[in-house]
Amino acid sequence: MFTMKQTCEQTHLSYEALKFYCNQGLIPNVKRDKNNHRIFDEHDIAWINSLGCLKNCGMSISEMKAYLALCLEGESSIPERKNMLDQKRRSLLAQQQQIQEAIDYIDWKQGFYDDVLSGKREYYSHLTNLT
Repeated sequence: MFTMKQTCEQTHLSYEALKFYCNQGLIPNVKRDKNNHRIFDEHDIAWINSLGCLKNCGMSISEMKAYLALCLEGESSIPERKNMLDQKRRSLLAQQQQIQEAIDYIDWKQGFYDDVLSGKREYYSHLTNLT
């Protein structure tokens, strides 16, 4: 069994974030020690790490709660869970494409500036020297 502090260390969550997840009901069946402090087992740690992944996927707290409810239903809810994850995956892929386009632009612009600074290319701007 792990204390809140140990769980925070293992999951890379702040104490406040872990407490928030607990208070939001995102960690089911939280156990308590004899002093009424929250304690966690390996299954809890694995689930808390999953919550971190779901957050990184862009899930809101309400979406995480819905996903948790489906998980608690068991195997019968797998198709619905797969659908939720597929929607998040498509959204992440679209974001990835936008990020790649931004990186490509920066790379092109940096190359243009390098060429201007080295004398390989004459400088031009779409904002100045307009005729």
